[in-house]
Amino acid sequence: MYKSWWKILGAVLVIYSTIAGFLVKTPDLPIVRESIRNLYFHVPMWFSMIVLFSVSVFYSVKYLSSSNPEDDTKAVESVNAGVIFGMLGITTGMIWARFAWGQAWSFDVKQNFAAISILLYFAYLVLRNAVDEEQKRAKISAIYNIFAFPIMVVLLFVLPRLSDSLHPGDGGNPGFNSYDLDSRMRMVFYPACLGWILVGYWIYTILYRVRILEKNNR
Repeated sequence: MYKSWWKILGAVLVIYSTIAGFLVKTPDLPIVRESIRNLYFHVPMWFSMIVLFSVSVFYSVKYLSSSNPEDDTKAVESVNAGVIFGMLGITTGMIWARFAWGQAWSFDVKQNFAAISILLYFAYLVLRNAVDEEQKRAKISAIYNIFAFPIMVVLLFVLPRLSDSLHPGDGGNPGFNSYDLDSRMRMVFYPACLGWILVGYWIYTILYRVRILEKNNR
């Protein structure tokens, strides 16, 4: 049980933030109104994705130095888990945009770059399926992953700040400040981020164990 404390913590934080996300009072802001509650779900999805992609690139680097196939398996399964959260991030963002901006997809610069970032990792998964030889596949995909990660960071955090954007904090728009994200929201938002990151990592470990079982049963 003591080894699973972080799983329990993640589950408790997600349950807490989900319930509190619908019940805790939020600031009455123009345009966003009650849709600001999506902050508790939309942003943690992206944080979880970035953490999982960071885990993936760590194991890709480790594979190139060790040639241990387990490191390659950990890299690909963390990408699989990260892609899940990336898709959830886009979906929750489209729902929020529908209420705040009037349409689910407005071709906002950050929306476009977020979609490209996910496609980068879909390409990673396609690349793996295109190479039959196991060691060659692992090496090529590890190199691709190492280059894809900084590109993803630039697409999500650098380029949107250089162009006009509807997103808070990008394109000259102010980010959420102490008035928008008050103390009540922070008590939900921060636990939500930590909880979803822990749950995301938990999902990655499950995918990894399933993949190992599949390999052992061949």
